[in-house]
Amino acid sequence: MTALAYVIGALIMLVGIGLSIALHELGHLFPAKKFGLRVPKYMIGFGPTIFSKKKGETEYGIKLLPLGGYISMIGMYPPAKDGKERSSRTGMFQQLADEAKQVEGEQIRPEDDGRLFHQLPIYKRVIIMLGGPTMNLLLAFVIFTIVLCGFGTATPTNKVGEIYQCVLTTEQQQERGLTDADAGTCQEGDPAGPAYAAGLRVGDKIVKVNGKAVGTRGWDALTEQIKVSAGKQMQVTYVRDGESHTTTMEPVAMQRPVTDKFGRVETKADGTTRSAEVGFAGIGSQVQTLQEPVTAVPGFVWDNVTNVGRIVVDLPARLVSVAKAAFGTEPRDPDGPMSVVGVGRIAGDVTAMDGVAVKDKIATYLSLLGSLNIALFVFNLIPLTPLDGGHVIGALWEGLRKRYNKLFKRKDPGPVDMSKMLPVTYVVAVALLAMGALLIYADIVKPVVLG
Repeated sequence: MTALAYVIGALIMLVGIGLSIALHELGHLFPAKKFGLRVPKYMIGFGPTIFSKKKGETEYGIKLLPLGGYISMIGMYPPAKDGKERSSRTGMFQQLADEAKQVEGEQIRPEDDGRLFHQLPIYKRVIIMLGGPTMNLLLAFVIFTIVLCGFGTATPTNKVGEIYQCVLTTEQQQERGLTDADAGTCQEGDPAGPAYAAGLRVGDKIVKVNGKAVGTRGWDALTEQIKVSAGKQMQVTYVRDGESHTTTMEPVAMQRPVTDKFGRVETKADGTTRSAEVGFAGIGSQVQTLQEPVTAVPGFVWDNVTNVGRIVVDLPARLVSVAKAAFGTEPRDPDGPMSVVGVGRIAGDVTAMDGVAVKDKIATYLSLLGSLNIALFVFNLIPLTPLDGGHVIGALWEGLRKRYNKLFKRKDPGPVDMSKMLPVTYVVAVALLAMGALLIYADIVKPVVLG
């Protein structure tokens, strides 16, 4: 049954990934056709073609390897300045450019004049190249709206879910061989936890702190108030069995791990946990699944975009970490990059979970797809060919160059020749293949698992 669950989970994600890729390419295809370009092919996947059908000028198909997709547009590379194709110029890089132009030149028909990519106005080229990433961003918005507003998310509430009867210092924990998870294990004479000493118990609902109301979603604000109140008296009003009570609580100063906005523990450059002295009350929230308002979606999506952006900026270091985990004994970073194999395994873990409601599993599948589309959006904006961002930069550079020459009354140099970027394209393509191979291997031998 576990093996079957993994197969089902992997198939669900495979279909979701395929749809995400298909919609990304449609994001390019719609404006390309709207602007009159001839698009010979629209393909999902790479390698041998499994199925294809020609409709109008375009052949639509599915290929064997679901590792991406593409549309082919006529006229991506401008001809030589004299309008002729050259095939015998010296220099390896120039030869690559000339060969690419020659291959494309063989596809151009006389009736394509005026319908070539490089003949389009710059803003139309930018719209076409941004169409794919924009589609992924819109898809992420739709998915996360369904998840946040329809299914809801695990949210810390103002209801007490955990109380430490005693609070041990870091030194006491180390002496007894305890971790933060069981630091509430008490012995006679241990100091009582501030919240427990104040009379709070599991199930109480905190409604006010220092006279300020605490809403159902106000636990994070309460936590921040506790952190800055070490050694200070806090007036706490809570409800138990329908009756309101007021007490005072004095958080103690303790060294606690520093976490980011996503709740992840931050580490120093040497890999050790970053900590800070803050107020600690020995109290935890009861987490419930709550539906979010639509207004919460943009901020949630933006947080995911910035998080993926940080991963992309730090990608080389993170890939080194993945390699050390795959070929060594280091643990796998759960927040690091993973391949489609890793995403499939996570989906398999979710499918195989016992005691988890079907709706919660569906919400997790959708969240994975939403995160995947955010990753596609950010990654494709990297300003390097063959990624969409590289072609956008090329078009914008052409526009800047045109304006500069017009300003100084110089001759228009014509369109930017993106074929000269082919060496960069090949290097990036090889790097992407190597990265994919590493991530797939790591996701097989040392996958990221749900904790």
